[in-house]
Amino acid sequence: MHVLLIGSGGREHALAWKLAQSPEIGDFYAAPGNPGIAAHAVCVALDVTDHAAVTAFCREKAIDLVVVGPEAPLVAGLADDLQAAGLKVFGPTKAAAQLEGSKGFTKDLCARYNIPTGAYQRFDNAEAAKAYVHEIGAPIVIKADGLAAGKGVTVARTNDEALAAIDDCFSGTFGAAGAEVVVEEFLVGEEASFFCLSDGKHALPLATAQDHKAVGDGDTGPNTGGMGAYSPAPVMDAAMIERTMKEIIEPTIRGMAEMGHPFQGVLYAGLMITEKGPELIEYNARFGDPECQVMMMRLKSDLLPILVACAEGRLDSVGADWSEQTALTVVMATKGYPGAYRKGSEIKALPADDATARTFHAGTAIKDGKLVANGGRVLNVTALGPNVTEAQTRAYELIESIDWPEGFCRRDIGWRAVAREEG
Repeated sequence: MHVLLIGSGGREHALAWKLAQSPEIGDFYAAPGNPGIAAHAVCVALDVTDHAAVTAFCREKAIDLVVVGPEAPLVAGLADDLQAAGLKVFGPTKAAAQLEGSKGFTKDLCARYNIPTGAYQRFDNAEAAKAYVHEIGAPIVIKADGLAAGKGVTVARTNDEALAAIDDCFSGTFGAAGAEVVVEEFLVGEEASFFCLSDGKHALPLATAQDHKAVGDGDTGPNTGGMGAYSPAPVMDAAMIERTMKEIIEPTIRGMAEMGHPFQGVLYAGLMITEKGPELIEYNARFGDPECQVMMMRLKSDLLPILVACAEGRLDSVGADWSEQTALTVVMATKGYPGAYRKGSEIKALPADDATARTFHAGTAIKDGKLVANGGRVLNVTALGPNVTEAQTRAYELIESIDWPEGFCRRDIGWRAVAREEG
């Protein structure tokens, strides 16, 4: 089976690594890929925003399945255009990808289908949004409606913080993503991520994870695209997973089909586990980054036939088998991230990969024969262990052998679970 993987980040490196292990895979391409992905697939310099060029490449190479990694091509309708050309795609249509592309759309879906989530209001002007903040009061959450690379959400502890976040959105800080703002209730509890595949009718639960969005230790500082993750998330026990499926995932799949937007791809539910149970914070329409990295380390099944079954609407014919071990990944980022940072610093040494540990490339490039940092989040140092404590220890041991002075990381990924294990 000939496969094209769209994307260039750590999530795509993890997917490429896992897909390349399939006995069913034939020619394997990635667009645009990265130096880590190049070990598993042929990287091609395709402009993924040029849907006609992607379609032509797929026809030329007789591609049997296109796997779309990031959210932006999905929200831009890449899956629609490829499917219209008769190609098989893993990933939702533009209309279905609104679950991630518009936070307001998702909140309205929750209201319509009685899916538990925080109370909210949508605004297209700053004054009305600010009046709502004064009415409700902090703590409160301000979200740019559209895609903002994980940075369009402010958990405001004070009214002044909330008002400043509203100004940021409407002043163009997040571009078109901030043209509308969702202001919502601050939920109290513990966050967790739940991943599930949907083919539009059937659901296949995958795994749980816990991400660390804030840049600094102790969950301090601004939000990022994610500074580390581990899987499984202890807070998501079997009973909580069952409730999440019944109260959140299944009504979403039914609702999207009823609305004429059947969802095919990854449903990534960002949850808050509150006193009342699981409540939806937001949906993403693709694998998480860096959650995908820890999930692929734990997945024992062949990934390729699962994705094919999902794309073909027969998800009920496959299953997924998971290792009981814990996987933990630490993101190494360029100093300055998520603010201004310098590209091009050399990464002189990386640890060797083995069966229990692996470094996924998230933002790297080759320049003058050297491996260099080419983004904010650059490396995902990932390890397996019998529990979170041991996986964490192993990951940080690996980081000590990385020679990259311009890099930094959080030193406490997994801290909640480690405290739970110690307690």
